[in-house]
Amino acid sequence: MPERDWMRLILEARRRIAPYLKPTPLCHYPLLSELVGAEVWVKHENYQPIGAFKVRGGINLISSLPPDERERGVITASTGNHGQSIAYASRLFGVRAVIGAPENCNPAKLAAMKSWGAEMLLYGRDFDEARERVEAVAAERGFRYIHSANEPLLIAGVGTMALEVLEALPDADVIFCAVGGGSGCASTTLVARALRPDLRVVGVQAARAASAYESWRQKRLVSTGRADTFAEGVQTRVAFEMTQAILWENLKEFVLVEEEEMRRAMIHYLERARTLSEGAGAAPLAAALQLAPQLAGRKVVLCLSGGNVSREQLVRVLTDPQPW
Repeated sequence: MPERDWMRLILEARRRIAPYLKPTPLCHYPLLSELVGAEVWVKHENYQPIGAFKVRGGINLISSLPPDERERGVITASTGNHGQSIAYASRLFGVRAVIGAPENCNPAKLAAMKSWGAEMLLYGRDFDEARERVEAVAAERGFRYIHSANEPLLIAGVGTMALEVLEALPDADVIFCAVGGGSGCASTTLVARALRPDLRVVGVQAARAASAYESWRQKRLVSTGRADTFAEGVQTRVAFEMTQAILWENLKEFVLVEEEEMRRAMIHYLERARTLSEGAGAAPLAAALQLAPQLAGRKVVLCLSGGNVSREQLVRVLTDPQPW
């Protein structure tokens, strides 16, 4: 899709979701700045109603469904945050939602998806097994299937996050985005290319779930066959065509972070910003600490994509030096 068409969709998404979502805070934290050695700002998507940025895309897509698709109901697969997004938006607009999730799904996210009225379908050992089952059920029962990444309206919706960043901090130098399916990072590169071509966008993925990274590096869709990171927001073992096509064209930097780096970053957020982050949400801070020597004197934005960590995960993060 041409750049101007993407920006049109993103601007339309901002108008569409404005009645339902307020802009999230972009906050400066001196203690994080001291840690990284740069002027650090945090985009608090953990303050969204579902605790994650994905809600932007869910509202944009569900509100745009034609009547026949609303009547059929929707189905999707998720490890939690995308599923919450679709469940939340479906409740807003009176649409039946079925969410497929892996059997070992984060219990906090599972409870949240149920609380927004979604019907749950638990299947498989990871996101991709759940996704394959959901695709079969969609074909069997006639639901409108919502892919977690290959949906222009989802990508456009989450692109409003980058718009808000540049409106609040127009002279930002670097922005770090976690990559799972890739909608957040891909849409950020689209906004940056249109409005701030000199803005440095850095993608971040877990080293133990590096399918998106390898696909970006090799410029072809790659399946790593494994995704055993504790950070379920980036726990995908296959990459997706639409978001990867955008990343191949626009993203210049991609960083892998280890489990221990994300664990430490979660603790840094608690101690230095008094804020709760899940593993994927902490990945950008972990990457910024990796690249700290390159960031001195820069204005750095960390997209804290979500704060949906379970009690069990948080206890392990705080008490076990090698929890995974």
